[in-house]
Amino acid sequence: MADTGYSSFNTTVDKTNRILNEIEKACGWTKEQRNRSYAALRAVLHAVRDRLTVDACAQFAAQLPMLIRGIYYDGWNPSSVPVKADKEEFLDRVRREFPFEVDDVEELCHAVLTTLKEHVTDGEWDHIRMSMGRKLASVLA
Repeated sequence: MADTGYSSFNTTVDKTNRILNEIEKACGWTKEQRNRSYAALRAVLHAVRDRLTVDACAQFAAQLPMLIRGIYYDGWNPSSVPVKADKEEFLDRVRREFPFEVDDVEELCHAVLTTLKEHVTDGEWDHIRMSMGRKLASVLA
């Protein structure tokens, strides 16, 4: 357990590490590859975030751990969302933002999204799926 001296910070660091560990396990990476799991989480979160309306974005973020919520909102421009994207455009966005070589970006997205799905309510996940549209349904876990 992290000890930042503040219980809310300890909790968010622990939850974030747990999510990063789950992404690493799903992708077959080791803890030494933590930069990969962070970069994958960030790239996928930003691609999802920018497909959502401001309201849907805020509702999803409210269920994320505080530290991941900060990653999610980093660089966000709410006046330019939602961005229309089909499956290939969505995957290309993740591929551009993920600074490591990846054989299958769709598999990477599935690993991250399957992990995130376990940390939000079913109702919120259904809302995200509906907000993303049919063209991206297969990308979502």
